[in-house]
Amino acid sequence: MSEGRRKAAPPRRRKKHWALRVLGWFAALLFLGIIAGCAAFFVMYQTTKIPDPNKEFATNTTTVTYADQRNPLGSFYEQNRHTVPLAQIPKYVQDSVIAAEDRTFWTNPGISPSGMVRAGVNIMRGEQLQGGSTITQQYVKVMYLTQERTVSRKFKELFIATKLGRQQDKSKTLEGYLNTIYFGEGAYGISAAGDAYFKKPDPKTLSVQESALLATVLNNPTLFDVNDPDPRTKKRIIERYKYVLDGMQQMGTITPTQEKQYANRLPKLNPREKSSRYGGPNGFLLDMARKELVRLGFDEDAITGGGLKVTTTFNYQQQKRILLAAKNEHPKKDAGLHIGMASVQPGTGQLLAMYGGPDFLKSQLNWATTKARPGSSFKPFALAAALQQGKSLWDVYQGDSPIVVQGQKFGNELSTDYGDVTLMKATEQSINTAFYDLVDNDMEDGPAKVVDAAEAAGIPASKTLEKDRQAPATVLGPDAYASPVDMANAYATFAADGKYTPLHVIKEVRGPDGKVLWSDASVIKQQKKAFDPEIAHLVNYALQNVVQKGTGEGAKDLDRAVAGKTGTAGGVAVEDRAKNKACDGCKDGSATLTSWWTGYTPQLSTSVLYRAGATGESDLDPYSDDPAFFGGNWPLKTWLAFMKPALEGVPDAEFAEPDKDQIKDTSTPTSTPPPSTPTTTPPPSTPPPSTPPPSTPPPSTPPPSTPTDKPTKTKPTRTTTTPVFPSLPTGGQTTKPTNTPKPPGGGQ
Repeated sequence: MSEGRRKAAPPRRRKKHWALRVLGWFAALLFLGIIAGCAAFFVMYQTTKIPDPNKEFATNTTTVTYADQRNPLGSFYEQNRHTVPLAQIPKYVQDSVIAAEDRTFWTNPGISPSGMVRAGVNIMRGEQLQGGSTITQQYVKVMYLTQERTVSRKFKELFIATKLGRQQDKSKTLEGYLNTIYFGEGAYGISAAGDAYFKKPDPKTLSVQESALLATVLNNPTLFDVNDPDPRTKKRIIERYKYVLDGMQQMGTITPTQEKQYANRLPKLNPREKSSRYGGPNGFLLDMARKELVRLGFDEDAITGGGLKVTTTFNYQQQKRILLAAKNEHPKKDAGLHIGMASVQPGTGQLLAMYGGPDFLKSQLNWATTKARPGSSFKPFALAAALQQGKSLWDVYQGDSPIVVQGQKFGNELSTDYGDVTLMKATEQSINTAFYDLVDNDMEDGPAKVVDAAEAAGIPASKTLEKDRQAPATVLGPDAYASPVDMANAYATFAADGKYTPLHVIKEVRGPDGKVLWSDASVIKQQKKAFDPEIAHLVNYALQNVVQKGTGEGAKDLDRAVAGKTGTAGGVAVEDRAKNKACDGCKDGSATLTSWWTGYTPQLSTSVLYRAGATGESDLDPYSDDPAFFGGNWPLKTWLAFMKPALEGVPDAEFAEPDKDQIKDTSTPTSTPPPSTPTTTPPPSTPPPSTPPPSTPPPSTPPPSTPTDKPTKTKPTRTTTTPVFPSLPTGGQTTKPTNTPKPPGGGQ
């Protein structure tokens, strides 16, 4: 057969691309998954029953114990509930809650699609599930009072909420919600809330303003705690209160004129007396534990009535010791005097003991957690920052007073001259001018590096600290940077070889069934290196010298390896501020406003702060016979009264030795040591050991001699052209500064 007569072969069939086949299978599986999901949803929806709120809703007291899980610390509140029919709750009271929590309540299906999307996103991110965003969802969640953070529980909540929205009259849901939702202060429901905050158990007697404030609080009774003295909390409350009034005006409950009138001020509280369970100094511990549970994500209603078993980090014996120290070791004249104390275990971040005040019920101002001017107790962070920059303990700086920084003159405590001194000597004697010379003249961007070191050690970042990143006096802690709790944990970072662990007071939380819901093992995992170990060892070495022959010499009475730092911050006492403004700053720096001693061993870090006056802004000096209320006197004595019994039976431990080349004195000072003029350090309460501990380095220069007579209490007069909030060191500045930057606060 000829070639032309052959039949053409059929064309070869092209195979489908593998990607198309995979896409087809994926589409099929997706379709089957959707069908299966819908079927599962339908089955779960049909089988989920709406609980009877009268049977399901029951509160179980949450108990709180010390770390040993044997000694009870207490419980948060006595549950207070009283049910009232919706007909007895005025419409404006109902509307205030709807305006605050769910403005589409009357029209939505019981769930919030946007809230569900947010919850789904959180699940994918591994974050905790969010609570219900509608009133119906919140009501359902309260019915179960469970802290289970599982997808199945969330779906169950959504199914019940959807059924309630379809099958139950909205008025009945609102009635149940208003009688079960938690308003804080142990109050469940609107009747109990009115009684707790205004002594008005009958909702009919509540005013529009009172209703709006209660609706404000229920969103988050800790975040909007009306008893919290923190101005930031008050600002949040006012903003939320105005939001509620705005919603009521949009709903037509109140007129625009009424909204404007009511928004001018919050209603006056008339609260019931708090339960005695918060009485005494340990009430501060309970309050701190409750606030931490909220930060950990536990709901307020579950914290109060969820039957949780909370174990704190507080050590029962150490807490008793810190209370005794605060009660017994202080000046005889103590009217208006305040002590804040905190003790942290290095390497764990656990707060073992705390003294915030004598009675939480009389004053909720916690002097252990309230921030204050740290003064010279901020210098160790400058020391660490300098060492990180390659500076040496034996670098020499100006010790004479005054020193000029950015056109301003700053001085030492009592205007003492020390000549040229090493950084070691400057730390030992807390010489202000040498630290100014170091930070502001010898370190590039020095103040900012001090802030970085402080925050790395554990001082919480704040607006106050951030704004002083370029201030020349940051090294002397002139503003309210830290509390005793903050300082104890930051110094514990040095004790732990430079490792920082977040401070916390909750050790473990278990549900009513005994299941562990949270433990501080997750906190330990957050431990991080703040400083190289060698940097921490050098800081410990220098601060041991403060104890051996410096401003903290009295701490030698502990008779074991100890490091620490004194601190005072001066300024204008609150009583003198009007006069100071009138006389153009004639009283600047005339008062000691804070006095610190923070000392630590390898096993325990404890900070003690003294303040005076209702706001802590009065002069401490009248309480002391010294030239000023120095940290090396009463703060150190109070510290010893706690640390001695706290470390009884605890084996001695030494700090790790730094590299020998780093502690070899290479300085060649050209000036003579300061004369044996009166020092600002009080003598130790008992004679120091005749020989220093093995870990203590030999003194590089002889310590100044101890005076036999007390120095005359004189302080240089300071003036300034522009009155500012007090922050000058006692006896620091000797001449009139320029208007900028802000003068410092800090001495010994």
